Amino acid sequence: MAAQLLTKQRKKNTTMGLLIQSMADLQGRNTNTDAAPSKDDCKLKQATNILHFMDSSAYASLLQECSAEQAIAQGKAVHAHIIHTGYQYQCRDIYVNNNLITMYAKCGALMDSRRVFDEMSDRNVISWTAVIAAYGRHGSADEALGLFRQMQSSDIRPNQFTFASILPACYDLVSLKELHRIVIASGFQFDVVVGNTLIALYAKCGSIDEARQMFDRIPQRNVVSWNTMIAGYAQNGQIAVAERLFEEMPERNVVSWNTLVTGCSENGQIDEAWKLFQKIPEPNVVSWTAMISAYAKKGYVDNALKLFQKMPERNMISWNAMIAGYAQNGLIEEALELFQKMPGRNLVSWNAMIAGYAQQGDNESALKFFRQMQHRGVKPNSESFTSVLLACAGLTALEQGKEIHGEIIRCGFQSDVFVGSALVNMYGKCGSIKNARCVFDKMNKRDVVSWTAMIEGYAMHGCGKEALALFEEMKQSGTKPNDVTLLGVLSACCHSGLVNEGIEYFNYMSQHYHIEPGMEHYSCMVNLLGRAGQFDEAQNFINKMPIEPGVTVWGSLLGACRIHNNIKLGEQIAEQIFVLEPENSAPYMLLSNMYAEAGRWDDVEKLQKLVKDRKVKKKPGCSWIEVDEQVHAFLVEKKVTCTKTTI
Repeated sequence: MAAQLLTKQRKKNTTMGLLIQSMADLQGRNTNTDAAPSKDDCKLKQATNILHFMDSSAYASLLQECSAEQAIAQGKAVHAHIIHTGYQYQCRDIYVNNNLITMYAKCGALMDSRRVFDEMSDRNVISWTAVIAAYGRHGSADEALGLFRQMQSSDIRPNQFTFASILPACYDLVSLKELHRIVIASGFQFDVVVGNTLIALYAKCGSIDEARQMFDRIPQRNVVSWNTMIAGYAQNGQIAVAERLFEEMPERNVVSWNTLVTGCSENGQIDEAWKLFQKIPEPNVVSWTAMISAYAKKGYVDNALKLFQKMPERNMISWNAMIAGYAQNGLIEEALELFQKMPGRNLVSWNAMIAGYAQQGDNESALKFFRQMQHRGVKPNSESFTSVLLACAGLTALEQGKEIHGEIIRCGFQSDVFVGSALVNMYGKCGSIKNARCVFDKMNKRDVVSWTAMIEGYAMHGCGKEALALFEEMKQSGTKPNDVTLLGVLSACCHSGLVNEGIEYFNYMSQHYHIEPGMEHYSCMVNLLGRAGQFDEAQNFINKMPIEPGVTVWGSLLGACRIHNNIKLGEQIAEQIFVLEPENSAPYMLLSNMYAEAGRWDDVEKLQKLVKDRKVKKKPGCSWIEVDEQVHAFLVEKKVTCTKTTI
């Protein structure tokens, strides 16, 4: 009856918002009985009449609409009415509680979702699946797996949807295979939904052969199975195989075309992606957006903009793709202009701007945007926290970082590997190496970024032996280091004067991990040898480099010359840098300081005249301080800022 009344009421243009609002406003509403009833009072009375007939179906309908709109405030109003009427506890209605779990989870309120689940006296497979899926969507893999194990200990058996929800929580091949064995034991190995999920995850873990075996075993493959397998091949760089499978498809949909377009672009075949895009029978907004993203990632922003302007229709995703394209290519002003013009914004829009500012080193703006986003009622996710922590690290804003760490815990993202790695990086760069190690030790899952961040933290603080010990522990864990990890190891050797160890690890990276050293690795080695006073070895090392030494290499050696007061060699190195980057003020300053320390004031004067004649401009130094959780930036100028006294 309530459902029929709801339908009739909607036809009379009484919206869900009015009905939900009446739930929140009904209690304590004082009405002037002498005054004539207003239109709003009449509508409220109509909505109130409906509330007397609310049943589980009506409550569920409202909660599902709140989920779809991510309307957390309205969802809480519905929940409050359920509690107020005693319906939740009188009926012990699993159906209503399951919808509450899903509503809170989709609105980002993970703790509220879990609270509803924990308070349920009766649960079914949907209850367990809903809360497991909630943790999975929030990247809380360990909690999701823990709940799944609790479910196994109960009398409730998982179904295919439970497995489809828990499988993405597997963060490595070992846990995936373990769960795959449970799928087989439960008899769902041939279910197409579970099978498609397994294909995607094996491909994600790099086991493309096992993904293909799973694909071949599914007795009744659907178009999703084919699309997932094509995407898997593309993710693993086998775009030719993906194209052959695409040609073999018994039927295709627009997702099939979009998958291959994205696959080609991600493998650097931007021209092939464009040809495919032009062949799509009926491209949708996702097709256009995929091509826009492809051009933007390749740096072809003008092409991306032309497509964006030609789109027959745009949605939030296409606007976000264009904003992210601008931001990724350093065009932050253009990104901001588009951000301000877009008809509506969501979390992805804000994240694109925050990440763009942080990547460009405009950390103050990144932090400002993050706070603006929160002020607008948009809840941050793991990507938001990762970007703003990068900004805090750039500003060395420890107190701001600690405050955001607290927000991360309250939002339930502390077990997210990306957020954890960003916290380690932030604490390390803000000078709190103990907190960095504390976060690192509490991480249930670590990837190469986590290990690298901790190694770099030790390196920055001159803890060379601790950094090397951690690197050995990393190798034992089975995590393969990358070029950034090895740079951190070399930096640790450099800051701690571990010359022999540095040479050993430099050779190790190419011989054991087949990682070709880049300019930064060579610079670090020159710095290591130079700081140790081994100038002949450093010069021989530079002469044997397979690539032309850049300014960073010569700059490292010049810095070492100043440490050891080797003016003769310093003059030669400075001349090299003057040729490579005549407008770079750093070598002039270093050489001038060396002359001054040696008392050669005539040479200091000559160098200053040379700087003036060549119109070399020194970049002003910049410092940041935190006062009352506000970050203040100061540039070194001839005039002192007037805010000095205030601060």
